[in-house]
Amino acid sequence: MPDDTLTIKGVNDGLLITLSTTEKWERITTDLAARIDEKLDFFRGAKVTIDTGERPVPKYELTSLRALLERRQMLLAVVVSESQTTLASATALDIRTRSNQMQQRLDETDLDDAPIDPEEQGTIGVMIRRTLRSGRTVHSRGHVVVYGDVNAGAKIIAAGDIIVWGKLRGMAHAGAEGDTTAVVCALEMSPNQLRIGDHITTAPPDKRRSNRPEMACVKDDRIVVEAWG
Repeated sequence: MPDDTLTIKGVNDGLLITLSTTEKWERITTDLAARIDEKLDFFRGAKVTIDTGERPVPKYELTSLRALLERRQMLLAVVVSESQTTLASATALDIRTRSNQMQQRLDETDLDDAPIDPEEQGTIGVMIRRTLRSGRTVHSRGHVVVYGDVNAGAKIIAAGDIIVWGKLRGMAHAGAEGDTTAVVCALEMSPNQLRIGDHITTAPPDKRRSNRPEMACVKDDRIVVEAWG
């Protein structure tokens, strides 16, 4: 899918979608729908920030964009713009707005550009310092680390690895973009569903709690759980 109409980037609070300021609106929305539908399981449930730059977006176009996302179970949470027309449209639809200068400051603190070591490239990721309660969904184009529990009914969907420094009882999908080398690690591994790449498994109802941390990975074309560390 060409990147001249839009870009999609994972950020700490969801997804940042930046739209072209010059392409026709119909092509932008068509390309956006196609990009999402390619990996719908990954994007479903995401909170979205839309950056339209200087592009003036009337209310009816923003309404159609929000509907496009809602049909895919995604939430249009914030609109970033330099256009007063776009900001007014978002305000009329009760969508939060943000200036481009504020978004730039947020981008400067994004983990994408933070060096980890002069000799290591590092990988983007998200750290969450709280328990994920039922109904919460976390998406990342990199890794996810949760310093707390993941309760039943909560979901983590990551393109990379998932590490839970606590009890994993919800759904975890590592390697969501097809990486079967990704792993899921937890101090207590009791997920109601576990996915790595295209592989899916569930914890058996009679699974005994382990006193040791465990790691799930793909071996011999299936997900196996073994001692972690």
